[in-house]
Amino acid sequence: MRRSRLAVYLGSLLLAATASLTGAAAAQASEAAATGYVALGDSYSSGVGAGSYLSSSGDCKRSTRAYPYLWAAANSPSSFNFTACSGARTDEVVASQLAPLNASTGLVSITVGGNDAGFADVMTTCVLQSDSACVSRINTARAYVDSTLPGKLDNVYAAIRSKAPSAHVVVLGYPRFYKLGQACLGLSETKRKAINDASDHLNTAIEKRARNHGFTFGDVRTTFTGHEICSGASWLHSVNWFNIGESYHPTANGQSGGYLPVLNAA
Repeated sequence: MRRSRLAVYLGSLLLAATASLTGAAAAQASEAAATGYVALGDSYSSGVGAGSYLSSSGDCKRSTRAYPYLWAAANSPSSFNFTACSGARTDEVVASQLAPLNASTGLVSITVGGNDAGFADVMTTCVLQSDSACVSRINTARAYVDSTLPGKLDNVYAAIRSKAPSAHVVVLGYPRFYKLGQACLGLSETKRKAINDASDHLNTAIEKRARNHGFTFGDVRTTFTGHEICSGASWLHSVNWFNIGESYHPTANGQSGGYLPVLNAA
């Protein structure tokens, strides 16, 4: 009787150990398989301003000089899906960019939120109108960032996690646009400071929502320091009247020197 009980007991221990090892192996296999890379987001991720656009991307203007393309070329992920698109807002990311995400996605990068806050209209107002009009438009954008954008970001981040449960998600922010405190043609110091402060305000909101979802926030303000407009070594386009869509977007150097190192570090 004792031997029978002992055999049953030992058998149960072996079954439990086997199940545990099998579960661990399955988890490791799943983790090992999650090596694909999906690049989501707006024009700062698609590479507007960097040139060398993929003809297949049409108006989305995905560039071979954009940080997602550069990262994929250097790291050879098991798969690479580049769905970022110029002009994309949070709702558009959810509606049209998430299809490649799945259990094998190991890395996701994204920039989004600037278009929701009215980035293009803010910059147009500040370039063409008075200091007071610029500051007023920026205050409207800041109010949107405080009241509405957090919920929009939550929707995007929750959808990403639902579709790519094993992915490391890196949410990258936006640079400060101007170097202050020196003579510079174009916008007044008042406008330049208001624009920089607005970028900081947007980054703070994005970082908070990203971290609340367990995602990594990549702060590009550090890498762009010394390379703002008016710095003499800018990695950002100023107003480009010949190609207005590239205005206030990173150059190829801004993608490779400003964004790519932050993604690598994250």
